[in-house]
Amino acid sequence: MGVVIKEVTSKKELKKFVKFNIDLYKDNPYHIPGLIEEEMVTLDKKKNPAFEVCDAIYFLAYKDGKIVGRIAGMINRRSNEVWNQQRARFGFLDFIDDAEVVDALFNAVEKWAEEQGMKEIHGPLGFTDMDHEGMLIEGFDQLGTMAAIYNFPYYPQHLERMGYEKDQDWHEFKIYIPEGVPDKHLRIGEIVKKKYGLKTMKFKKTKEIWPYAQKIFETLNEAYAPLYGFAPLTQKQIDYYVKMYIPLLRLENVTAIVDEQDDLIAVGIAIPSLSKALQKSRGRLFPFGFIHLLKALKGKNDGVDLLLVAVRPDYQSKGVNALLFSDLIPVFIQNGYKYAESNPELEMNEKVQSQWQYFERQQHKRRRAYTKKI
Repeated sequence: MGVVIKEVTSKKELKKFVKFNIDLYKDNPYHIPGLIEEEMVTLDKKKNPAFEVCDAIYFLAYKDGKIVGRIAGMINRRSNEVWNQQRARFGFLDFIDDAEVVDALFNAVEKWAEEQGMKEIHGPLGFTDMDHEGMLIEGFDQLGTMAAIYNFPYYPQHLERMGYEKDQDWHEFKIYIPEGVPDKHLRIGEIVKKKYGLKTMKFKKTKEIWPYAQKIFETLNEAYAPLYGFAPLTQKQIDYYVKMYIPLLRLENVTAIVDEQDDLIAVGIAIPSLSKALQKSRGRLFPFGFIHLLKALKGKNDGVDLLLVAVRPDYQSKGVNALLFSDLIPVFIQNGYKYAESNPELEMNEKVQSQWQYFERQQHKRRRAYTKKI
């Protein structure tokens, strides 16, 4: 038998769709599995508020009765309006190294996109900027993070074989934690505080951060507006992410910068690396997965992931980042972190990447969004 493509139409099939990624990479030392239940919610059209502005379809590929691939087709209508495009997205992409399987998956999603009136397709992307994006093209021997896609080296080879071309690249850096805050950061931080009347805020209890949670995502909406494919999060999406992420935070790893009116102008949020804990959990919180995650969040950890750094546009390029890291670096040292993962940064975003110039660092991964006319 050849390849059979089936649309996912039931919860049972959706679970198979989610678990295929975990099964495909079960012996890979670099892949980081997501949590099955969390991904089920992300893909659920009744639970994920992204479907306010998105449409989607999911396909599974079968060969000899076994699942051998998966792909999602998505349309973010809000993003298309913002960027004046007619683009579909592909994502949640996994497949065995078989051209027949890959062609069948992409034929299905391209046909669907064309039926929706789209002119191009690009990815891998998620519904929003908060989802995973970018196919790994360098750094296959590096441990992944919970915020980024890991894939086998044959993935980009198949994309290019089918005529997909580079649309955008992201760089990722491994930044080694210094013994102290660089002098330049300290000097710039003090100048910025005095010049603009800024102050650093820290939170000791989760209830203290809740009044700023909405402002954090509003700042993200403003700061990320010019970035590739970004569309402002809706209020329902903000509420969704607030409930998802705020309870997970280790509060000393959160730094907020406010002005004299107590308006949030910048935020830096880091989280202890969950990579090894997620590998041990194999996608499940129960019966023991949550123990590994709690140990990673609350206990000793060599790595820290920089989840979110956002500066309001009217304060960008004014040294506010130096103020953020002047506060966070001593926390990182105290917590025993040896390195930080930048997670994906657009290659054209020189303002962001220049902030690492004062640190020992290694650009250890590169990922790519591909595009094709349909």
